[in-house]
Amino acid sequence: MKHKTFKKKLIDKVSTLGDLKESGWKSVSVKDEMRGNLIARMRSDQVTFDGILGYEETVIPQIQQAILAKHDFILLGLRGQGKTRLLRQMVYLLDDYIPIVKGSIIHDDPFYPLSRFAREILNSMGDDTPIEWVSRDERFSEKLATPDTTVSDLIGDIDPIKAASQKLDLSHEDSINFGLIPRSNRGIFIINELPDLQPRIQVALLNIMQERDIQIRGFKFRMPLDVCMAFSANPEDYTNRGNIITPLKDRIDAQIITHYPKDIETAMKITVQESWVRREMNVDVQIPDVFRYILEQVAFEARSSEYIDQKSGVSTRMTITAMEQMISAAERRALLQGEDKTQIRVSDLYHIIPALTGKLELVYEGEQEGAINVAKLIVGKAITKVYKNYFPDPSKRNEESASVYEQIGLHFELGNELILGDHINDNEYKDSLRRVKGLKEVVSNIMGESTKDIDICAWMDITLEALHQHSMLGKEEINQTTKYTDMLGTMLDQLDTSSGYEIE
Repeated sequence: MKHKTFKKKLIDKVSTLGDLKESGWKSVSVKDEMRGNLIARMRSDQVTFDGILGYEETVIPQIQQAILAKHDFILLGLRGQGKTRLLRQMVYLLDDYIPIVKGSIIHDDPFYPLSRFAREILNSMGDDTPIEWVSRDERFSEKLATPDTTVSDLIGDIDPIKAASQKLDLSHEDSINFGLIPRSNRGIFIINELPDLQPRIQVALLNIMQERDIQIRGFKFRMPLDVCMAFSANPEDYTNRGNIITPLKDRIDAQIITHYPKDIETAMKITVQESWVRREMNVDVQIPDVFRYILEQVAFEARSSEYIDQKSGVSTRMTITAMEQMISAAERRALLQGEDKTQIRVSDLYHIIPALTGKLELVYEGEQEGAINVAKLIVGKAITKVYKNYFPDPSKRNEESASVYEQIGLHFELGNELILGDHINDNEYKDSLRRVKGLKEVVSNIMGESTKDIDICAWMDITLEALHQHSMLGKEEINQTTKYTDMLGTMLDQLDTSSGYEIE
């Protein structure tokens, strides 16, 4: 059935039940309302869930099917997959405003009142019953499931003080304090992290999911509700905090699996959309595209690392905060150097370590390595993975690879060193890279002479780091400075230091 929606400018004319009848407004269930608005959006090619990327062909079609089928559903997935954001956008499938009996805390439908309060007003005032309009935002409620959540919080309970003060029997409806779900009548109610609810609390939801009514304690009181229920949860084996009881799982009509971005391009769009990149500041931080790719590759490497607990997952929030940290590292350096413009360097990638260590759940082997070392290892792997998409693989000691990097290796074998860090400004940084013989030639030959100067410098910096990652250059990090040296010389120095003997 099609229903008539009302905009703000029209509802001021409808203030009583009589006005509502004359307006032609028809009462429909919340799921019919959502279904009708979804159909209208799909027919007009409107986006159903704005700002949700990577789910266009997977998750969103399944949610649309669930809403069209008037089903309750659960989003099941690891942390940082946008489950809560998706659920919150369901509010836009509700009408702008709906009428309720004025003063009703459970949004009583004037045509089908549920509460004693609404029924008594309608019986006494008839068409003069006052009507008020509630917006879609007032019809959306959510609750983060926690172990201390009670049945009273969700369903309601008898208030003995209220009953005593009004001289009511405990079984009287007016002695009830309604919980979150009854107050969400004619709307949407979301429970996040459903397994964290204690099993006995989950049992309280069974009637709502099946019979669509609530019961307060042992009293002969039942109230049918019109509510759309949706949930989010991590997979059952994610933690040992709890599980969804089987009867409740059986009553949830659809289980929809969410996922992380499946390709770098989608991940980059999410990071750009969600991170604080466009800042009002005096420093112009330029980000070569290759660093955006590397940053996303960090997350992909983490999601396949043997040191990371893959049941816990690697949240997309990690790359968002890492991007912000990377930009801030460059911003800080420019401020210290008195510059108003700078570009991202490889050292800025390693400044994102604090953004990684707090978001990576390590397995036993990872704990043995240490969070910082694991994070550095993952960043290094990301750099080499992206690098080998464009340049010959330094690990392959074939004729092509040897000839490409020969001059760079010879430069360091002759005893030359390269010191980079936050202590040098952008001009010194570029000059230092150019002094490495053969480095610019390698990058220009492969990337092309028409490549922008900012990208040439970025790739020169990345080339040195990639050669270090493949044990072709030595590297020392001291007080936020990085020194690249000949690999063999570094090893001999370390051997000399550890043995206590001088090597001639």
